[in-house]
Amino acid sequence: MGKVQVVNRAMRKPVNTPVEATVPSGEKAALEHRIIRVHPDQLFLDEENPRLTSSASGTSQEELLRVLWTEMAVNEVAISVAANGFFEEEPLFVVPRGRPGADGKQNYTVVEGNRRLAAVKLLRDENLRKRLKATDIQGIRADRAHTIETLPVSVYSQRKDLWQYFGFRHINGPKAWDAYSKALYVAKVNQEYGIPVRQVAESIGDENYTVERIYRGYCLLQQAEEQAGFSKEDRVANRFSFSHLYTAASQPEFQRFLGITKENSLQKNPVPKKHLPHLKELLEWLYGNRSEGKQPVVRTQFPDLNYLRAVVSAPIALHALRRGYPIERAHEISVGDTTRFRESLSSAKEELLQAKATVTTGYNGESDLFHVAEDILEVAQELTEEMRRRSSKPRKDGDR
Repeated sequence: MGKVQVVNRAMRKPVNTPVEATVPSGEKAALEHRIIRVHPDQLFLDEENPRLTSSASGTSQEELLRVLWTEMAVNEVAISVAANGFFEEEPLFVVPRGRPGADGKQNYTVVEGNRRLAAVKLLRDENLRKRLKATDIQGIRADRAHTIETLPVSVYSQRKDLWQYFGFRHINGPKAWDAYSKALYVAKVNQEYGIPVRQVAESIGDENYTVERIYRGYCLLQQAEEQAGFSKEDRVANRFSFSHLYTAASQPEFQRFLGITKENSLQKNPVPKKHLPHLKELLEWLYGNRSEGKQPVVRTQFPDLNYLRAVVSAPIALHALRRGYPIERAHEISVGDTTRFRESLSSAKEELLQAKATVTTGYNGESDLFHVAEDILEVAQELTEEMRRRSSKPRKDGDR
């Protein structure tokens, strides 16, 4: 009978165990939470990993491996494994992949440790390295090669058993994913496992409402793609700035614009049908529409997203934005002439005070600067006269 090695967690020493012990049987996997050794050919990269699928153009094993190599610094892991071998103390977390084959061998999907598995597969296969142009690594040291002949894995019967671990590790812990990958995972836990969003947040110690905010953004994006005619892949920028969306979705002004509330937005398809055009507008203001030649109006969260927040709350400003006015001009309209006049006058005073404070060191007699100062004086006199005419109570010499 064939044998594989099972590692005792406490002793960290391998013992021989029959192959049949590595295969789940009955209603519950018999060796859940035990560590066994498995040949790398029986281990597969995770097609459901949010971090991989959000970057990959396909879900084939080689495409996932390509993403890992080009975008997730697998070269660093591979170089370490090549020099030091695979650390026994860090097993891969796996779930069974289908049923055992006719030869009795069980394949597994690696749900935690995909970078390490990718590194091992590249180290073991020179042709694979050539296809992926993985020229940073050559192979493993001869005296370390035995460490990747089989790999230590911790077997779980189903993904659901690991959701709390992943939530802590990759959402609120030391190996955090990007925001969109986090949102994909929260959505999976909520929609597939039936775990309420607030329970997810509580279980990982999320005190900053991160889980709710990213999930709210995910729900809006999902509805925009399914019902409002928006496509994330048709955005203008290469990078998907998901934070623009989930930040906006948490602000009352945008919630009113979309017809949602803080509470009902934490569910699938939260935007009422009559507000779906607004949802598409918002997504295109954030990300643009490449096929229609529409550029995003939000280039950075500060100040553009704040400008947009004010604009969607002011009908006149919103009308200006829809007519093609720049976001800066639409924002000026949103704040109104009174506020804008006060802000402009205050800013002009501060700038002139700065100029006065540096005139002795910054001005060297240039005639063009002197003429600018004369122009400022003329404008100030005209402004003062206009304000005096409009004032119901003329200013006295002692007023400040």
